[in-house]
Amino acid sequence: MTEGSGAGRYATHPGARLPPGATVSAQGVNFSLLSPSATAVELLLYESADSAQPFQVVTLDPERNLTHLVWHVFVAGVAPGVHYAWRVAGPDDTATTGRRFNPRKLLLDPWACAVSDAGWSRARAADPADESPCGLRSVVCDPAFDWNGDRPLARPLEGAVIYEMHVGGFTRHPSAGVAAPGTFAGLMEKIPYLKALGITHVELLPVMAFDEQSVPAATAARGLRNYWGYNTHSFYSLHPAYCGSARPGRQPAEFKRLVRALHEAGIRVILDVVFNHTAEGSGEGPWINFKGIANEIVYHLDSRDRRRYLDFTGCGNTVNCNHPQVTAFIVHCLEYWVEEMHVDGFRFDLASVFARGDEGVVLANPPLPWNIELSRTLAGVPLIAEAWDAAGLYQLGAFPGSSWAEWNGSYRDTMRRFIRGDEGLLGAVASRIAGSSDLYARNGRRPCNSINFVTCHDGFTLADLVSYGVKHNEANGEENRDGSNDNLSSNCGAEGPTADAAILARRHRQARNFLTVLMLSRGVPMLRAGDELLASQGGNNNAYCQDNALSWFDWTRVDSEREMLRFTRELIAFRRRHPSLTANRFYTGASVPGRGLADISWHGARLNQPDWNGPGGGVLAFTVTGIGPEEPDIHAVLNLSEAAVEAEVPAIPGRRWYLAVDTAADAARAIAPPAGQRQLDASVQRVSARSVVVLEARA
Repeated sequence: MTEGSGAGRYATHPGARLPPGATVSAQGVNFSLLSPSATAVELLLYESADSAQPFQVVTLDPERNLTHLVWHVFVAGVAPGVHYAWRVAGPDDTATTGRRFNPRKLLLDPWACAVSDAGWSRARAADPADESPCGLRSVVCDPAFDWNGDRPLARPLEGAVIYEMHVGGFTRHPSAGVAAPGTFAGLMEKIPYLKALGITHVELLPVMAFDEQSVPAATAARGLRNYWGYNTHSFYSLHPAYCGSARPGRQPAEFKRLVRALHEAGIRVILDVVFNHTAEGSGEGPWINFKGIANEIVYHLDSRDRRRYLDFTGCGNTVNCNHPQVTAFIVHCLEYWVEEMHVDGFRFDLASVFARGDEGVVLANPPLPWNIELSRTLAGVPLIAEAWDAAGLYQLGAFPGSSWAEWNGSYRDTMRRFIRGDEGLLGAVASRIAGSSDLYARNGRRPCNSINFVTCHDGFTLADLVSYGVKHNEANGEENRDGSNDNLSSNCGAEGPTADAAILARRHRQARNFLTVLMLSRGVPMLRAGDELLASQGGNNNAYCQDNALSWFDWTRVDSEREMLRFTRELIAFRRRHPSLTANRFYTGASVPGRGLADISWHGARLNQPDWNGPGGGVLAFTVTGIGPEEPDIHAVLNLSEAAVEAEVPAIPGRRWYLAVDTAADAARAIAPPAGQRQLDASVQRVSARSVVVLEARA
């Protein structure tokens, strides 16, 4: 129908350009779409996700429905639950301008708060001549929700312990025993487990709507699909598969219930977000939304041939983040997730793309990172950058902005090398344990700007890190070419599964070493979900397409690996009862007020004799003085040599030492809470080969 003509089920009016997307009121819904170069726009309304035909087509009049580059229309009487799509036409001059309009394609609303993907076909959507519906539709959402007093609060990361997890995989295994596996509702049922573990924040792998069909052809031929979700297409929408049985228009409510429940349990929510590229891929990729609406604005294009996408992400395209309209879109989107969804922070995938301007040139003061940081809504919200991209831009310790935290890749690499036994690393290890002041102090940042980790979703699990020397990704269908070849791992004497008791014991010890050092380090520790149960992926270090038992959280391991789980819980509890480990300031060596002892002192096997320049992988010990008279002091000895040592222990007047952690002990005795600790009777402590000992001094 023609807008305002009176034909069709619902009457229409010119509407308003703001806010963008579909905005519900008591009278109907206002639809708004930014498409600066479009010449003709239609809004198609559907009863449901699988309706073959729209029940109404609204043709927008550029004289009445176009204001400042924005197309808009108000449809009276429409209610939440209605599905819709856009059809957009414009100039056919891709090679010269980069505009890629295709009126054959139905497009999602980039501002849609929910989408459906019933019948989605990436292949059909990528065929420029195919006019059949591709299966993606936007959904008008009901914004009503009772937060029961919960409200967004900006909280710093000091004292945080982050748990990186996959929403679907956490409850998809048959052993999960939840009512709605693989959904936000399923995850809600596991909150008691998370609370008992002691973590403070969950970092959710992408939950924004992504394309599960975005995998190489050889991978798809094996029946595999995109599992991790690092291929977003709709940044305001939740991934449909995670919404379970939520009725149309109420999808956001299911996520809100999860956030509310996590907050009630004292757990904060960080979203892993992917604004560096989209699921539309290269010129051979599908039309989903941006490509057919504002391709020339949203993506980095080659100035010599605007048909070609510049790829700094390894995913076919790169979002032109520092274009003013794109910057505004991203900032407003993040504000939506904080204001409307009560999210507590963000981790940004391949965030160094944010520093690139036209033609990919690195900008000294890129607008996007600063606009995010300076947003009043986002002020104080933790912002975590993966400070590199796929084209070699590496900004660790120097990411633009003043408050951004970073995934500390140097921490990961240094600790992997040290704990496997590489030599000459004691100085670097001490710097990482102390909060990486060499990376962050020079520009005014603090230890909590360092997100410390040894494993994450991308790479080996903790169990595989100590069980495999090389990757084993054959199951992905790419002949083991995918994934990193530089894992800094060690198989402890045998590749993969083994029945050798000595090798298994060494692997368990090494896993405990990694976790112990992580929890002793200043900064913010991040734990990969499943590492507390020594979950394995069979040596697959790139399980992005393995939506199956290889990647899923196996809940039977809660029983079979109960001692490793207990060790991790007690280790997190140890960290959380020591403010000296979580303080957001760098050690100085100065005296702690009221104690008269240095905040930290460094040793080797002999007190005050660290072998900084020695060739050995050897022994590093350190003493941390408690903050205040009630906190116990800590003395840790890291012996990554192949021989046991008798390590001297400092005498602290009025206090006695107790054994808290010995990673060389059997699993049941490797860690003890204060009530179960054995008092040290000598001035030395025997530390077995390739192990870590931690002592607590109490009055």
